Amino acid sequence: MNEMKFFSPDMKMSDLIEINYRLLQVLARLGMNIGFGEKSVARICAESGMDTNAFILICDMYSCPGYTPTGEALKAADPMSVVRYLHNSHSFYIEDGFKALEEIMDELVSPCSDNQKNVILDFLHEYRQEVEKHFEYEEKVFFPYVESVVKGLSGGDYSAATFEENHSNIEEKLNDLKNIVMKYLPPACNRKTASDVLYALFSLSEDLEKHTNIENCVLVPMVNRLEAGKEA
Repeated sequence: MNEMKFFSPDMKMSDLIEINYRLLQVLARLGMNIGFGEKSVARICAESGMDTNAFILICDMYSCPGYTPTGEALKAADPMSVVRYLHNSHSFYIEDGFKALEEIMDELVSPCSDNQKNVILDFLHEYRQEVEKHFEYEEKVFFPYVESVVKGLSGGDYSAATFEENHSNIEEKLNDLKNIVMKYLPPACNRKTASDVLYALFSLSEDLEKHTNIENCVLVPMVNRLEAGKEA
């Protein structure tokens, strides 16, 4: 679905947000402040130290279901700008996303019995630990490897293929948590709070899926190209 591409460097950043307001979260993670005026995407990216082609790739991945970047688009974008976005996303999930989810989940299960509370809150806590471990591997192993490949250095026996072999699915357990809330929540729980929790869970799941797609469909192919060039 390569033809589904909405964005270009010379369009206004305000127009980009009009097309997909959910991209505000992408801008926030890159430190791009609201108040664009008539500035273009390229201008805002330059002011933020973000490679424009990488930014557009990320926005396309968020906005176009099934979008697969072309080889030309991957070659034009800066891998370290993609790493910057993924790193900042990790910080957002841990410091903001999970914190907000835990707070509203505490409120939701407050009328429950201690046993019911423990089942749900322990499940969320264990999931957070799983996600943190997943991110730690990327931060300490894969991202430094990407930087070494970009610099033309040897990564030893490690490769993008090794990363793919170890890249687990972190959305699956979140789906289990959604089902617990939807199907087995005690009647004593507040309905509005339950809806808010479900919305937060669905939003987080969708965001994590896009995050994983950027890793698998953008960053890994970029590294594969660099590895092939180094071997040539």
